[in-house]
Formats: sequence, C-alpha cells, structure tokens
Amino acid sequence: MIGLYSPGTSLVHRAPTLLKLLLLSLGVAVVTVLGDPRQLAVALIVVVALFIVAGVPLKASVRQIAPVLWMLLLAVPVQALLAGWLVAGLMAGRLLVAVALAALFTLTTTVTAVLEAFDRLLRPFRRWIDTERVGLLVALTIRCIPLVAEIVREVLEARTARGTRGTLRALAVPVIVRSLYAADALGEALAARGVDD
Repeated sequence: MIGLYSPGTSLVHRAPTLLKLLLLSLGVAVVTVLGDPRQLAVALIVVVALFIVAGVPLKASVRQIAPVLWMLLLAVPVQALLAGWLVAGLMAGRLLVAVALAALFTLTTTVTAVLEAFDRLLRPFRRWIDTERVGLLVALTIRCIPLVAEIVREVLEARTARGTRGTLRALAVPVIVRSLYAADALGEALAARGVDD
C-alpha cells in the first residue's frame, strides 16, 4: 500500500477505515454470488461511481486495475473451454469488480489508518493477539494483490518481447520465482525495521 495512496478529501477518503473494510468485504461477497450479467453490470457502474466520487486520478486507477486484465487473458479462454463463455464472462466480471473495490480501498486508505483500525478492532483480544502484526498482515495482503498482478504483467510482456508463447507452466515458474524474491525482499525490509523482533 505504501506509495499507492492517492491523497484526497472525498467522502470515500474520509470514511472510517473499519467501515470501508466492512463494505469491501460485503461488496466482494455480493459480487461472488451474482449470476446475471445485468447485475454484474450494475455492480460495475456502482464501482465506477465510487471511483468518481473519490476523485482518484484515472492513471492511478488504471494502474491498479489493469494488471488483472493480463490474468484474465489467460483465465477467460480456459474457463470458456471448460464451462462456456457466459460462465467465463461472469468470472471475469466478478474478478474485475472485486479487484477494483480492493484498489479503491488501497487508493483511499493509508497504511497507518489500516493498522490503527485493526488495533481498535482487536483491542479486546490484545492479551492473546499481537494487534499490530495482524494490522500489518492485512495491509501487506492488500498491497501484495496488485504486486503479484504486476509481476504477471511484466512476465507476459517479457515473453511477448522475446516472441515466445509457451505453456501455462512456462508462465507460472517465473511468476512464482519473482514472487518469492519479492517476498524475501519484503521480509528483509521488515526485519531491518524491527518487525521481526
């Protein structure tokens, strides 16, 4: 999330972090059960309206959502072969809306706000749970979704530049290796800041 926050004073920016997390969870849960393309279209319109209300720059919004399109280029044809184009389209729409909602949360909420929100939420359990670590875990999880999507996009671009297409395994191996390197670097950075104490 560091570096992804887009400053603003909109209603979405000023909404309490716990409320935004609750609405994000509910939104993703609702989207996963939508079975009608028209319902999914309405959900997409609502998400676009939220981005407009938040006043997030178009470039920042596209940068967060675009990487999932690379994954959909692989997933949609496979899903279409297995279950048909309607199911594949619904799957793609659900994933796109869910990622857009997560991106909106990331772009309108600071890491500090997430950490503080989880600290407040888990305060009654502080005796058994390290609330700061839980908040950090959630913040890192949300941040790593677009990070992995960006790694997939870069691997696909590198393959296209070399003129190779290959198999799904030929894509998965470099993505996994690069993700592990990124996780290792993140772990070292956290340890250097005393998180591992």
